[in-house]
This record gives sequence, structure tokens and C-alpha cells, in this order.
Amino acid sequence: MKADPDAQRRLLDLQAIDTSLAQLAHRRRSLPEHAELDALARKIVGLDDERVKAQVGVDDLDRDIARLERDIDQVRARADKDRARLDAGTGPARELEALQHELATLTRRQTELEDAELELMEQRESADAALAEVTQRLTATRDERDETERRRDAALAEIDKESEWKAASRTPLVGDLPADLVALYEKIRESTGIGAALLRAGRCGGCRLELSGSERARVKGTAADEVVRCDECGRILVRTEESGL
Repeated sequence: MKADPDAQRRLLDLQAIDTSLAQLAHRRRSLPEHAELDALARKIVGLDDERVKAQVGVDDLDRDIARLERDIDQVRARADKDRARLDAGTGPARELEALQHELATLTRRQTELEDAELELMEQRESADAALAEVTQRLTATRDERDETERRRDAALAEIDKESEWKAASRTPLVGDLPADLVALYEKIRESTGIGAALLRAGRCGGCRLELSGSERARVKGTAADEVVRCDECGRILVRTEESGL
């Protein structure tokens, strides 16, 4: 393939743009915020599970406390009823004696229930503190996620802006180059990542290998408008005054 030497040299400008675009794409994919957000998402799931368990624990204690309060109210009501009958002093002596015995039993039962309720209320206080603590950590982690998302979005916007600028400068450059030269360049770039490389001091700028003596002689003897490629990596070798031929 033949191409004007100036057109071949301009391939280096095109390659510089494409290299920048590839670097921007890599930067976009490898933003540290991506990994941070993945880690935060896993942390939020874990904290939310912990919060749900803590809430269930509080709810269970509230339910048990409410049940005990109902039982205490029932015992108190029964004791008040028995006490009223005793105070009235009506009825057979055996019945009044039974009421006294039942009242003593109810008093013991009320004490047991109140002690159990007090213990549950202490457990509920600890459970509520644990719930508040995990909720606070969950809120802080969500805030951290939101801030990280803002930083990620700002970085992505900057990358997109620069990519758009690079792509816009690429279009007229491609339009000015021979179509067959661009097609060859694109084919090589698609498979190797670099379509054209500067030959500097007898070394390929693509694979970084120095041309052998015979290869250097071949390239040196090739017409300036002939497109030459590296024997090692297949990339287009762009010859300039720096090529050392």
C-alpha cells in the first residue's frame, strides 16, 4: 500500500488521540469509586439485615412486655375483687379463708410478673440502644454511599467531556486521511490496540523491539510513500527524521 509520507505521519496524531480515548475508557472503568460503591453496597446490605434483626428483637420484647402487662392487669383486677369481698366480710368463714389464700397467691403472682416485666424492660432498653446504634451506622454508610456516588458522577462527567472533545478532534483528522490507509490502521488497532507507531532510532514504538540489520536495511530501501509494517508486531511503522535509517 502506498500513502503520502505526510499522511503516514499524521497517523501518529490519530494514534495519540486513540490512545487518549483508550486511556479515558480505562480510567472510566477503573475509577476507585466503583470498587468503593461495591463495598459500600455490601456493607449496607449487612447493616440493613442487622437492623432488621435488631428491630425484630425490640418488637418481640414489646410484645412480651404487653402480654405481661395484660397478665398483671388481670391479676390486679382479680386481687381487687377478692380484697373488696374480704373487706365486705360477707359469706361463710371457709370462703373468706379461701379468698385470703387466693389473695396471697395473687400477690406473689403479681410480684413474679412485675419482676419478669422489669427484666424484659431492661432487655428492651439494651435492644433499643443496639437498634439505634446499628441504625446510626446504616445512615452514616448510606450518606457515605451518596457522597461517593456524587464523586463518581463528577469524575465520569469530566471523563465524558474529555472523551467527547477527543472524539470530535478525531473526526476531521480521519476525514483528511486516505480511506484505505485508515482502514488498515483501524484493522491493526482493533487487534493490537495500536495501529501505527513511530520508528525511532531503529526501534519500533509499538513492540519496543529494535529492528534487525536486515529489517532496517529493508525499511531504509523502501520508498517514502510505501507503507511499511513491523515484522514483529505488524504495526504500521511511521518514518521520520528520528527513525535512524
